[in-house]
Amino acid sequence: MRTPSHPYAFFDLHVLRTARLGPSMVRVTFGGTCLDGGPGGFATGGRDQRFKIFLPHPHQDAPVMPDDWSADTWFADWRALDPAERGIMRSYTVRAQRPGELDVDFALHPGGTSGPASRWASAAGPGDRVVVLGPTGPDNGGCDFRPPPGRPVVIAGDLTALPAIAGNLAWLPAGTPARVFVETPHPDDRQDLPSDADADIGWVSSGGLLDAVRGASVPDGAYAWIAGESATVKALRRHLVNERGLHRRDVTFTGYWRRGATEEDLLAEVVAGGSPATEE
Repeated sequence: MRTPSHPYAFFDLHVLRTARLGPSMVRVTFGGTCLDGGPGGFATGGRDQRFKIFLPHPHQDAPVMPDDWSADTWFADWRALDPAERGIMRSYTVRAQRPGELDVDFALHPGGTSGPASRWASAAGPGDRVVVLGPTGPDNGGCDFRPPPGRPVVIAGDLTALPAIAGNLAWLPAGTPARVFVETPHPDDRQDLPSDADADIGWVSSGGLLDAVRGASVPDGAYAWIAGESATVKALRRHLVNERGLHRRDVTFTGYWRRGATEEDLLAEVVAGGSPATEE
């Protein structure tokens, strides 16, 4: 374990097992001593907790990382490595954490459109090694879902946002009114989403997320969280603000991916000061 700065640290993890959750998603369960709950270990804040994962290239047994970490220079040190050799960096969401175990759900993209993270997850097996940059305490900046207490909630996202949606629903206090829209490419991708909230969950077929929200009632004074494909997320935000009257500060929105752009394109935008790297 290497610690560049609180509240984040670098951790070495290995695959314990994998499980297909449906046609379009696989769950990878990681293990490591840093997950045991001790001081300085990986500690999620729940909700849509994000972290960075570094994956090996197909010809490697473990991701190639800089020899020394610095709180101020780790990103530059990683970028200075050969792109064909350095660990493949992506951002993902914590699906669940238990003593010694961390679940991460990877969206799969069939038909030749899979990126390196999806391909890695599809072939992952026990013992495969990764490095993650994750939180060391629950109060960290990696959680964007922050509804004001007592307010109704609107949640909308596609398959890539499903792990975060599950985390948000599990975190909501009992009785919170929640209107939820989840877009999946296949009916068998639907999952049970336990929650103590008063949640009305609607499942939407591919391409139907925007129309589903447009055609549904939205509670007055709601807080909204939306994530998924960038153009759809922006259209949803405009709809909620301009047509439903939600205040801009009450709409949290994140583009996890963008149609027509590779993950390397998105990373290049990060380097240039643009949008953050997104989930697979």
